[in-house]
Amino acid sequence: MRHTIRGRSIIGVAGLSVAALVLAGCAGGAGEEATLSEDDILTEINDCVGTYEGETVEIYTTIIEPESTLFEESFVGFEECTGIDIEWNGSQEFEAQIAVRVEGGTAPDLAIFPQPGLLAAFPDDLVAGSAALEGSVDANYTPDWKGYGTVGDTFFGAPLGANVKSFVWYSPKVFADNGWAIPTTWDELLSLSDDIVASDYDGNAWCVGFGSGDATGWPGTDWMEDLMLRFQSAETYDQWSGQADERLAFNSPEVAEVLAEAEKIVKNPDYVGDVASIATTSFSEGAAGIVDGSCAMHRQASFLGGILVGDYGAEIVAPDATDVEGGISVFYFPGVSADQTPALGGGEFVGAFSNTPATQVVRYLLTTPEWNNEKAALGGWFSANLGLDTANVADPVNAVAVEILQNATTFRFDGSDVMPGEVGAGSFWREMTAWVAEDKDNQAVLDAIEASWPAE
Repeated sequence: MRHTIRGRSIIGVAGLSVAALVLAGCAGGAGEEATLSEDDILTEINDCVGTYEGETVEIYTTIIEPESTLFEESFVGFEECTGIDIEWNGSQEFEAQIAVRVEGGTAPDLAIFPQPGLLAAFPDDLVAGSAALEGSVDANYTPDWKGYGTVGDTFFGAPLGANVKSFVWYSPKVFADNGWAIPTTWDELLSLSDDIVASDYDGNAWCVGFGSGDATGWPGTDWMEDLMLRFQSAETYDQWSGQADERLAFNSPEVAEVLAEAEKIVKNPDYVGDVASIATTSFSEGAAGIVDGSCAMHRQASFLGGILVGDYGAEIVAPDATDVEGGISVFYFPGVSADQTPALGGGEFVGAFSNTPATQVVRYLLTTPEWNNEKAALGGWFSANLGLDTANVADPVNAVAVEILQNATTFRFDGSDVMPGEVGAGSFWREMTAWVAEDKDNQAVLDAIEASWPAE
């Protein structure tokens, strides 16, 4: 995807001070591993001086077609300007092959890690972020995102794309027809649920499904994680998920409080109907209720929209599209108070295995608001970049997701994804399933999960 036409800048330079025209440390030759200053990098990107024309930077990633096509399209202007050829190398074998390539001495220049735990496995091989890169990340992302790209005290991974789980899916038309308002607090959400039950609405207030084949139970863990971020502090969440020096026992009172809050909705037959059937209802089948009108709300992540469109004929609409039959949208899964806005989600991180100046320029580019806006405008993608304008995010659900991320008081990754595998992808799933299928007692559920936590 080399483009040799040069002469235009991908980044608007208004307001940017670009004073330096030479490389830091007087390193002039292409490929020399000198650390570039921010001014050096901006000069390359904005002024099209072409110092590294002809150099190739490989990006290794899990992202393949059709998504990869939009990434490559987003690089066209940059390549024309700088003469740097970005070689996109997507593979679904990334997780297994990245270690092989590193050990074999063929590591890529840049790797997009789909979750921070995998990035943290290569602290001796990755190149620490430069002062320029750290400055851009500090300016354009919240500290939580930088923290997930940091191993020990060293910053390695710059954020890239994001996803959000703190959504409630609903039909704007159904809400408008019934005069229901979007709740802004947890108590308002419960009150709305009561109002729906008491109304003439011919459906349940909530639809819930924990079914997902061998992974049945994970939707229940998401309920717990979102509520842990609302009823406990971020520090407690980190202790609970095993990401802090001191671990919070799974059967502690703090976790019991959260499970009791989840119980108010998930195990309330007035809200959800047959509780036991949640265990055998797939998450997508459950969510289909908001399309056919058999339920009013469903808590699920941003990826759900594509399933409901493809499998159930839904149409994703903006929240103000109240006249679209079958239209679905999202609102924020509210906090305990209106000004408490934690977000649960995930994202990718860009790590570098080489430090060539061309690699530094590309790595920096991916953190800029300008590139993030250009990439989002192509559709189907968003990030947590604070400079991303929702006007450039075509999908209305993704636009809501950007607002959630930019207004989040706290952001945390899916806790079960970072717990030991026998818990996060084992006992936690099983016990949440038993919680609904067998009406297993709350404390018994938590005691069983705690007993499965591996000894240190």
